Amino acid sequence: MEQEIKYLGKFKYLEEGEGEPLILLHGLFGALSNFRDLVEHFKKTHRVIIPLLPLYELSMLETSVNGLAKYVQKFIDARGLTRFHLLGNSLGGHISLVYTLKNLEKVASLTLTGSSGLFENGMGETYPKRGDYEYIRKKTELTFYDPKIATKDLVDEIFSIVNNRLKALMIITLARSAIKHNLGSELKDINVPTCLIWGRNDTITPPMVAEEFKQLIPQSELHWIDKCGHAPMMEVPEEFNEILQGFLARNRFA
Repeated sequence: MEQEIKYLGKFKYLEEGEGEPLILLHGLFGALSNFRDLVEHFKKTHRVIIPLLPLYELSMLETSVNGLAKYVQKFIDARGLTRFHLLGNSLGGHISLVYTLKNLEKVASLTLTGSSGLFENGMGETYPKRGDYEYIRKKTELTFYDPKIATKDLVDEIFSIVNNRLKALMIITLARSAIKHNLGSELKDINVPTCLIWGRNDTITPPMVAEEFKQLIPQSELHWIDKCGHAPMMEVPEEFNEILQGFLARNRFA
């Protein structure tokens, strides 16, 4: 992704396009490249904003789902955004839920894909097997239905993260925070239109997780994508974008 990173005080972010703001929150091993196709598609109709989450930069006390949600809140306030659409993948979905529960009046719509917050297989706790490239490659491939999506560049990036002792510790801390922070009892309070876009072959947040989100979030709709894993916006971007485009069109606020 060649887009220019912008700076606002301590915040780093990407911003493309014009229109109703669409904020994207990446996951535990997320990168801007995860949203490449989504940005290219929606920058024609929306102001797409991706804050770079400080996964490895917060203090140990702040390294949690709540700590990242507070960071996102500070970024949104600093950017002066008062109404927007919010989308999160994996840990980013969990952060989106925590933010939305505290700022219902600002979130025009919420989209979750492969979100934690109810249950997930402990991805972060099993990844850091330092020095074992083949293990990291196989674990990365499990993120997708089609293992070819786990390119050498992607595997190399994750391998470098888990072989950095401090980053590996932060990943484990965040993964444990996500597992402990169950939102099941709070989801009934989310009163904004919510779109659940889920891969039927997601092994990290399996289909039963999507079904439970659908049951617990009042104004939610669930869309399945066949032959797709934990990151639909990477694996099947055209189908993902089509579903999201329809949802956003039905929930314009301008």
